[in-house]
Amino acid sequence: MGKERKNSIQAPEPEATQPEPQRQRGFVRVRGAREHNLKDVDVDIPRDALVVFTGVSGSGKSSLAFGTVYAEAQRRYLESVSPYARRLIDQAGVPDVDSIEGLPPAVALQQQRGTPSTRSSVGSVTTISSLLRMLYSRIGHYPPGQPMLYAEDFSPNTPQGACPECHGQGRVYDATEASMVPDDSLSIRERAIAAWPPAWHGQNLRDILVTLGYDVDTPWRDMPRKVREWVLFTEETPTVPVYPGFTPKETKAALRSKTEPAYMGTFTSARSYVLNTFATSQSAMMKKRVSNYMVSTPCPVCAGKRLKPEALSVTFAGYDIGELSRLPIEELVKILQPAADGRLQDVATAGDTITRAASRQATRSRVAHGGNAHAGAPDVRLTSGVSEEKRIAAQRLAHDLLARVQTLEQLGLGYLSLDRTTPTLSPGELQRLRLATQLGSHLFGVIYVLDEPSAGLHPADGEALLQALKRLKASGNSVYIVEHDLSLMREADWLVDVGPEAGERGGRVLYSGPPEGLARVEESQTRRHLFDEVAAPHRDLRRARGWLKLRGVTRNNLQGLDAEFPVGCLTAVTGVSGSGKSTLVTRALLELVAQHLGSDLPDGEEDADDAFEPSARDGTWSGHLAGDTGAIRRLVQVDQKPIGRTPRSNLATYTGLFDTVRKLFAATPAARKRRYDPGRFSFNVPKGRCETCEGEGSVSVELLFMPSVYAPCPTCHGARYNAQTLEIRFNDKSIADVLGMTVEEAAAFFADEPAVLRPLQVLLDIGLGYLRLGQPATELSGGEAQRIKLATELQRTHRGDTLYVLDEPTTGLHPADADRLMAQLQRLADEGNTVVVVEHEMRVVAQSDWVIDMGPGAGVQGGRIVAAGVPADVAASRASRTAPYLKRVLPS
Repeated sequence: MGKERKNSIQAPEPEATQPEPQRQRGFVRVRGAREHNLKDVDVDIPRDALVVFTGVSGSGKSSLAFGTVYAEAQRRYLESVSPYARRLIDQAGVPDVDSIEGLPPAVALQQQRGTPSTRSSVGSVTTISSLLRMLYSRIGHYPPGQPMLYAEDFSPNTPQGACPECHGQGRVYDATEASMVPDDSLSIRERAIAAWPPAWHGQNLRDILVTLGYDVDTPWRDMPRKVREWVLFTEETPTVPVYPGFTPKETKAALRSKTEPAYMGTFTSARSYVLNTFATSQSAMMKKRVSNYMVSTPCPVCAGKRLKPEALSVTFAGYDIGELSRLPIEELVKILQPAADGRLQDVATAGDTITRAASRQATRSRVAHGGNAHAGAPDVRLTSGVSEEKRIAAQRLAHDLLARVQTLEQLGLGYLSLDRTTPTLSPGELQRLRLATQLGSHLFGVIYVLDEPSAGLHPADGEALLQALKRLKASGNSVYIVEHDLSLMREADWLVDVGPEAGERGGRVLYSGPPEGLARVEESQTRRHLFDEVAAPHRDLRRARGWLKLRGVTRNNLQGLDAEFPVGCLTAVTGVSGSGKSTLVTRALLELVAQHLGSDLPDGEEDADDAFEPSARDGTWSGHLAGDTGAIRRLVQVDQKPIGRTPRSNLATYTGLFDTVRKLFAATPAARKRRYDPGRFSFNVPKGRCETCEGEGSVSVELLFMPSVYAPCPTCHGARYNAQTLEIRFNDKSIADVLGMTVEEAAAFFADEPAVLRPLQVLLDIGLGYLRLGQPATELSGGEAQRIKLATELQRTHRGDTLYVLDEPTTGLHPADADRLMAQLQRLADEGNTVVVVEHEMRVVAQSDWVIDMGPGAGVQGGRIVAAGVPADVAASRASRTAPYLKRVLPS
């Protein structure tokens, strides 16, 4: 290559002087990596080892592990695939690197959720459901006279298996008077029918009713029942003349005199409008809106099990496939064990044992899904006189099933059920499901690249994860992990520390070697935390100004739970994965407070891919809010959803600071002379943007069987604006120059502009100084998106009456970044606000004012408050699985 390397960390030479295992394993040798912020990196990474990539958020570790190593491995593999097949694969692209040697095939296990769908479940993601259907098809107990069914007949996602009533959804959707008319004291003119469309369309329907002679000024509850039912539920669609703005009296006169109408309008009942919009609208916003006026109830035919009656009549160990899929995986293991051992005659006994142990849970599940508590009671009969052919088939199928579900149990996911839908899973749970699938594949010689597998994991569950990763390595694979968890770093064979800081100040490999060697690297921010050089700061605890009390919460595994949250304090809710902490906080607390405030749930940025679900108003969950409810007047949820789905959304536009920047440019003498308004400086408006790329800054070059290449726009060269707009300068910088600045650079540039400096300073304080103002939302991680949302909130004037809810805010954060985030959360609480976080990071828990620990286990073994109090009291609890880990980080 013949050029001097700026950042070269290679395997120690000569290899003969290294310990025997290191000499044998070989290395992946990366040379000249420049992906994103990587600065011409050379590094040697061992194969057949557990390697952890560390560094602060934005340092470049993911660019090295995923953007370079995995992307190149995928590219090389795809070169062996036919061009036609390549077009069907989502390709990672070609990394910016000189060369990579010694690179085996790679598999990436990332936290990307994909398109959420209620038809996707734990069983389908892990392919366990396919084996289970085969089991029921081949060795299930059939009623007398029923022909054998194929595996497809047991799938709710096929025409052969889906319930004919709900089409495999498990629930039926409708709109009721109560859901569509929330306030019956209003008249139709006062928008009593809230489900009708807003703006002109809604006014049109009200005008049509006037023409039809209906009273739109009487309170809804005082109208005749027959009239109310026609307006809400009729299937008729009369077309009548419409006279907008006319009073009922004027409309009658116009009809009598046959006055020419403004137009002819067609009536649609409220129910028809809601159901048709939900079924056919292409607008995510419209679907979301009308879903609020729909109710869902369990299907009366399949009782929520999604299958046709013939499939549900087949049983195994006394359970139909719907009931078996609702059992926790740890219970499923016990049912499958006898069949896997070849003892098919003992399956009935196992089913009976499990029935006694889990009948209460199965009954709760049936009731929760709308079934009868006594209907479909387990029938523990099996076909008498089992043939040798059936016994062998049963043993083979049950053995394969058992191996897969045991892997899930070993990964700490035994509390999940196979029918649990993927939209209800955390990213960490999804990644562990994919990891379980890989463990069952028995591949070797592969590099597995994982993105924070410890995300969402309680420290007590971390050991199971570590053992699974070591199993992958022991099978002859290389395991590369992008991770912030200190315990995983300590167990690694090799650390690659990237930094020292984020963005332009990062992108260098500071250290590559065994973990203990990092102690000698002064520049590393990871070193201080890994070797316990940074203790949790000691601080005085705040005293509660009152208590928010949740009473009788019944939802998922919470059964009649009472919980109390101190007002004006920072509360951490802890517990093992699946213990019910997210159900308590991000479901029950959020919904009850929103209900009290009379507002919609704060669901963050609209996601076009969201699976909108109508409200389940069937009594499957309950609870009420009590205590000092008047202390909370505003509710904010800060989640990790993207701040935008396209490159047009960025840091500057989301935080609102770009509005102020555009006004500054519009106020310059040159802009005023040309009569340019602030809109001229938006790359989304035709008058200011470059017309070649329409403000994108780049153009896509389609290469058919290769990944599309994005090249800078030939006209604006990536500036996104037309030449006339770029001629306007503010302090000698164009609007494109400003978008290219980092937050840190912009703070210095706008030092004399308080309106711009305020949001920039908050972004700096929260550790996002390395991001560019124009950085597309699609390039931001979930943790970065969450901190941008928090920074946007911190800009506001606070009155001390807001409830902030955050679900695992430290996910994706280096310990150094977590400390910055914690300082901002403390600031919110200092201002009198109430902050509630669901959290596994013990340093965060130790700095809270109050801790609520859920457990003691997961699923049906959880759902209770094990301990509650100040951190020191919870750390002293003998019943808490969190206590020993919390005790380690508390200030002495």
